[in-house]
Amino acid sequence: MDTAVKPQGCTNLKLRQLMRRVTQHYDAEVGKTGLKGTQYSLLSYVVKLGPIRPGDLAREMKIGPSTLTRNLRPLIAAGWLRLDPGADGRSRLVSATDAGRDKRQEAQRRWRVAQEGINRTLGAHRVVELHALIDDCMQSLSPLPEGETDE
Repeated sequence: MDTAVKPQGCTNLKLRQLMRRVTQHYDAEVGKTGLKGTQYSLLSYVVKLGPIRPGDLAREMKIGPSTLTRNLRPLIAAGWLRLDPGADGRSRLVSATDAGRDKRQEAQRRWRVAQEGINRTLGAHRVVELHALIDDCMQSLSPLPEGETDE
């Protein structure tokens, strides 16, 4: 008799369902600032790393250049990010404006509320275990081939 544990269901589906639920939780809080979670993340990367070339930013965020360009547009239009000429005529640099730094700080406070809510709802011990399991799984899975991204 086979007593080995056999996973049931689709891991991809289960992870996507969990991710949607977690995203809804964060977006509900961060959204109070007028930002989506993805916009907060992008703004945070630029505040920490900027001024930075778009290609380098895309690599740091592990997203494709077209996704980055699409996500930059509303933040530039809102006046939170700037795209300036780089060292030569062909390069560009993304940087945060003062208003962008203020918006990021406001959103960071809302993000903290969301994180504390997740910790309370799931239990801090379970969140620590979840982070460790995710990190272990990420390390065990082979990296994407060169040129592909986590989008």
